Amino acid sequence: MGGSGSKTKGVWPFSNSGAGGEAPGEVNEQCLARLRGSKNTTPFVFTRRSSLYFDEDGDLAHEFYEETVVTKNGRKKAKLKRIQKNLIPQGIIKLDHPRIRVDFPVILCEI
Repeated sequence: MGGSGSKTKGVWPFSNSGAGGEAPGEVNEQCLARLRGSKNTTPFVFTRRSSLYFDEDGDLAHEFYEETVVTKNGRKKAKLKRIQKNLIPQGIIKLDHPRIRVDFPVILCEI
């Protein structure tokens, strides 16, 4: 009761599992195999998908609105209507500074 997370024990590189009588400085073979496995990529991210859109006029923004005039009981009222059609995503953009991947399995600094 009150527990969180998965019930299975994950294996992280450079961590001591506490089982098998290993010395704290030794690295488990399974950890090395996982580190050398299919993820032979850099721990850095250089590009990301933008959340901005271009409209028909070429303006760039997160959201676009159109002002419409609604007449109700003889009174004119201005309302904003969100535009969701004819928007083109900006696409992939290059980051100014490289970021570290969210799934990078090593602790960089321990406080």
